[in-house]
Amino acid sequence: MTETTQLKLPLVQASQAQKHVTVNAALMRLDGLAQLRLQSASTTTPPGVVVDGECWFVPTGAVNAWAGQAGHIAIGDNGGWVFLEPQIGWRAWMMDTATDALWDGSAWQPPLMAASPSGAASKMQVLEFDHAISAGASDSTSTQVPANSMVFAVSARVITAITGTLTSWSFGITGSESQFGSGLGLGQGSYCTGLLGSPTTWYSAAPLKLTAVGGDFAGGAIRVAAHYYTIDLPTA
Repeated sequence: MTETTQLKLPLVQASQAQKHVTVNAALMRLDGLAQLRLQSASTTTPPGVVVDGECWFVPTGAVNAWAGQAGHIAIGDNGGWVFLEPQIGWRAWMMDTATDALWDGSAWQPPLMAASPSGAASKMQVLEFDHAISAGASDSTSTQVPANSMVFAVSARVITAITGTLTSWSFGITGSESQFGSGLGLGQGSYCTGLLGSPTTWYSAAPLKLTAVGGDFAGGAIRVAAHYYTIDLPTA
C-alpha cells in the first residue's frame, strides 16, 4: 500500500530514503483538502503563479497544466500541481461565488436539505446579483428568478443612491408590483427585506420589477438576493 484510501496521502515505505519528502507531500495535500476551499469550479486556465496548498476544481475544457484532469481537484504543490478525484459527499467552500457546495459524483451541488438514494433532492438557494436602474417610471431586472422555484423572499439593498424625481419605490413582479416591499428608501444602504407571508411558486422564469413612486427613476443600483426552494427529480 503506497497511499491512504480516501485522501490518497502518500505513505512512507519501509527503509525509504528521504522520508521527509513523502511526509511533506502528504502534509501539503492534507492542508489543502482539510476544510476544503476551492478557488473556483469554473476556471479552465491555471493561475500563472501556483500557491502551495491552494485548491481549484478542474472543469471540462481545462488547458495547459490542467489539460486531461477534468473532474479532479488541483492542489498547488511545490510550484506545480497534484490532482485528486473528489469523493461523493465531500463539501467545499467556493471562494469565487461565496457558496457552499456538495460533490454528488458528477457536479458540485448546493447543500441539500434532504436527498434520496436515486438522486431526488430538496435545495434552498440564493440568487444574488447587482442591478443598475434605468431611467423611467419602472424598471425590470435582466436576471430572472428560475422557473419551478418556490420563492420565500426577495431582499435588496441600495448600493448606489437612487436618483430621479421619485420619493420612494416599490419592489415586486409584474402584476404584483409591491410584493416584496413598498415605500422603500433611495439612499445608499437603504434596504428591502421582502419576506413573504406565503411562499409563491414560479413555474416560469421571471424578472423582478422596480416601480417608482411619486416620479421617475433616473439612475442608481441595487443588490438583489432571491431566496428560493427547488427540487431535483429521481433518476430513471
